[in-house]
Amino acid sequence: MFDLLDLGLNLKALGIGWGTLLMFALLVALLLTGAPLAMVTLLVALVFAVGWFGPSSVPLITSRVYSFVSSFVFVSVPMFVMMAAILDRSGIARDLFDAMKLMGGRLRGGVAVQTIFVAVILAAMSGIIGGEIVLLGLVALPQMLRLGYNRRLAIGVVCAGGSLGTMVPPSIVLIIYGLTANVSVGDLFTAAFLPGFMLAGLYIAYILLRSYLDPNAAPPTPVERVSLRDNLPLLRGLVLPFLVVFSVLGSIYGGIASVTEASAIGVAGVILSTILRREFSFGMLLDAALHTLATVGMIMWIGIGASALVGVYNLMGGIRFISQMITGISEEPMVIILFMMLILFILGMFLDWVGIALLTMPIFVPIILHLGYDPVWFGVLFAMNMQVSFLTPPFGPAAFYLKSVTPPDITLGEIFRSLVPFICLQVLAVGLLVLFPAIAIY
Repeated sequence: MFDLLDLGLNLKALGIGWGTLLMFALLVALLLTGAPLAMVTLLVALVFAVGWFGPSSVPLITSRVYSFVSSFVFVSVPMFVMMAAILDRSGIARDLFDAMKLMGGRLRGGVAVQTIFVAVILAAMSGIIGGEIVLLGLVALPQMLRLGYNRRLAIGVVCAGGSLGTMVPPSIVLIIYGLTANVSVGDLFTAAFLPGFMLAGLYIAYILLRSYLDPNAAPPTPVERVSLRDNLPLLRGLVLPFLVVFSVLGSIYGGIASVTEASAIGVAGVILSTILRREFSFGMLLDAALHTLATVGMIMWIGIGASALVGVYNLMGGIRFISQMITGISEEPMVIILFMMLILFILGMFLDWVGIALLTMPIFVPIILHLGYDPVWFGVLFAMNMQVSFLTPPFGPAAFYLKSVTPPDITLGEIFRSLVPFICLQVLAVGLLVLFPAIAIY
């Protein structure tokens, strides 16, 4: 009979170095089987808790999990997911795209620029990326292809623009980071405001530069002469989205409501918008609620597994071991920061951002504090790095979201090739944030 206590003595005898290597190898081996990340992390946490400390350590896992799921700020996550789910099922995004035609005008590449503006507004309304990419893939991509845009440019604009929900408040990535790092989510939203618009500005600058250097890449938008009266219906498409954005972000920045309260205001605002547009139905609300339940359930299970694993590893002395190993790389703090960015970049190619945040931030944030850096700035830097992970192969989720709504002749390989210039712009944005922290902590 296999004795768990003997296993505990054997595992502990390995020491933290070999224990870390064994834990990492077991994680990778189980993930390669296709098992969900949440189940893998829970299983590894249980094996090492029993194997390192004995069966009496199992209650430690439950206490660690409870501290994660009982956070009040976590209530805002299903609210923002609910906002995105309702937006997906309404015509608000389509009308918003039509209204933004007024900004494109006769500008060469105007539809692509218009797509980025719409993406920023949608990001400010929901804070998640999946629905945005699908919406823009259904609304903006066909129009750009019909007008003769370079196909790779059009694909890249939709994927990169739709991923801006990672950076633009109210970003769920920032909420999860705030929960993990014990940092004010309101401060994170304030800090991410300018970097998010900086990234969108880099996208627009690239679009305009490429459009004017290569006239075949993006033709000018055909504009019909219309009167102000004809434009009024288009302008109405801007009113409700801007009111929702103002009510959510304005209440947070104005100190009127907390992030959790503002998320409830946002859901109420989106539901009211669908009622005013005569699109509301209980069937749509039920469908959005079921989508929210599935998405938040996935996030919570990953959070439970990751927090359990990190808790066990911390008790093993692993976090102290990794911290000493990272800080021992160089005496130059900036080299340590860049090394952490490299780790996040590599992990982003293979893991979901929720798992990355919950597995790495309990290790990285104490190092950041020890080095004397602002954890709010590092949170924005982390979100920008996760922005890159949404586009990078082999598991860049943005490409798979777009592939689900593109014509069959657009392959997944072509989508990833189209994202290369935008990945370079994201890496540039990460570099700017590292070199000039004041962009975030102004």
